[in-house]
Amino acid sequence: MFEAQIEKLNRENENAVSTENYEKRTYTVDEIQDILGIGRNSAYQLVKQNLFRSVRIGGSIRISKKSFDEWLDCQD
Repeated sequence: MFEAQIEKLNRENENAVSTENYEKRTYTVDEIQDILGIGRNSAYQLVKQNLFRSVRIGGSIRISKKSFDEWLDCQD
């Protein structure tokens, strides 16, 4: 279920940046919220728990796609 949503977001991102020569390496909090089907507060709480790598850039939080995907793959 989560894999399908991740794949959908990845396809959308590929289409949006098809002219660029790089692979997206981060998710936004809104994206992990959509992937997991959870609310905004729950998504921010996951980030605060340091379950995966994230970085604050200005007023935005970016989550490492690799560490998030690895964390998600390990969930039962």
